[in-house]
Amino acid sequence: MWVFPLAAALVAVMFTAALVRRYAGSRRPYELVWALALLMYAGASLAVVLGVANGWTSAEFRVYWVLGAVLNVPFLAAGELELLFHGRGLRWTLYVLLAFITAYTVAVVRTADIHPAALAHDLPSGKEVFGDGTAAHRLPQVVAIPAYLVLLGGTLWSAWRMRGRPELHDRFWGTLVIALGATIIAGFGSAFAALGHLIPFALSLLAGICVMFLGFLRAARRRDLAPTN
Repeated sequence: MWVFPLAAALVAVMFTAALVRRYAGSRRPYELVWALALLMYAGASLAVVLGVANGWTSAEFRVYWVLGAVLNVPFLAAGELELLFHGRGLRWTLYVLLAFITAYTVAVVRTADIHPAALAHDLPSGKEVFGDGTAAHRLPQVVAIPAYLVLLGGTLWSAWRMRGRPELHDRFWGTLVIALGATIIAGFGSAFAALGHLIPFALSLLAGICVMFLGFLRAARRRDLAPTN
């Protein structure tokens, strides 16, 4: 099963490279924020590869939890908000918030106690590894789930603004496909991870990022992902 998260990591790296290239040409900050989120996704997927292939270590699980279970979704959501709402003030507010969330997440997970026996599973759950109701276990519920709702709402709102405009046909459908991919990862992937079901979780990692990348490529056909007025 390590093959699927490895493939997911490779797709995420390609997605990151595409966003970095676009940022180099456009200097749109939200593309760089998205690139950071996708790089986190790649790092989390590689942690899954190592954990599945060789047995989980506490360090690998902490990396997977920080980058995959918690942080990459807030970065995606922040990029979406910056895309929709302009202004330097909002941008720096988002950056400060991301810095705080990142520092808090790393501090909580780095110092959290781990139950070594839980790492023996093919796909350990945060509930078993950190303990039910602990700060580290609750981080996805406090951070990632609200961020996903913001991301989904922003993406659907962006698509709604483009409806019925023939010149934005590709961007409209691409945006909807991106929302679908994010839902596969955040919805199905998270559910399978919580249940400890490795095979559907690994497939969700790969399917979700592939769908998001395809949506991005479709939306980018007409030059950019700039906001519409």
